[in-house]
Amino acid sequence: MRQPILLLHGLFGGLSNWKDVVTHFNGTYDVRIPPLPIYDQYRGDPLDYLVGFLENYIEQLNCEKVVLIGNSLGGHVAILYTHRHPEKVAQLILTGSSGLYENTGIGSYPKRGNYAYIRERVAYTFYDPAVATDTLVDEVYRITTNALKCLNIIRTAKSAQRNYVTALLPAITTPVLLLWGEDDKISPPDVAHDFLRLLPNAELVMIPHCGHAPMMERPDIFNRETERFLATAIPA
Repeated sequence: MRQPILLLHGLFGGLSNWKDVVTHFNGTYDVRIPPLPIYDQYRGDPLDYLVGFLENYIEQLNCEKVVLIGNSLGGHVAILYTHRHPEKVAQLILTGSSGLYENTGIGSYPKRGNYAYIRERVAYTFYDPAVATDTLVDEVYRITTNALKCLNIIRTAKSAQRNYVTALLPAITTPVLLLWGEDDKISPPDVAHDFLRLLPNAELVMIPHCGHAPMMERPDIFNRETERFLATAIPA
């Protein structure tokens, strides 16, 4: 049985964000992209709901150890899950994770119907604005033209901003790889260094000429460093 790798996307992320990671690792690992139910209707705290979804998802895998790779909000969910269930997580990879600080400007982000503004905000995610392709911008634009989805995005973003993980990190002894863009304007490099300082078993790789989504912008480095880190796992 191949070890599962679960790829957790960010607030505006989706399956396509992980295309190069899936292509690289799918032959060796059981790579899965659980679609986080950000747009579900539910009562209670959004982050608790997302962590509960991940708990159920991993329970259904019936696997002793998983690798969690989380970008942005997905990293935040991965941190909370790992803190609650350390015995379930073999290794944790965080890239541009929320949980300490995020410069999202989410309160005004979903300007519905303003395509030029959405393009500008999507491009802000990357070091190279050309990575913000028409297809990617269109995906985000469709989300922001849906009033219900916009409301859920704002609720989830505010939940993430309230939910600081500072006090939890010293208790997470799971091996952690921090893969961070040197030019991340949303979760700046100082955030990565704070994660490194607070996590007892972590290493940090800074990726040059890269913004908030290294797996999209610098997949060559992202996959190489991930492969190296996964190879350090101690056999069961």
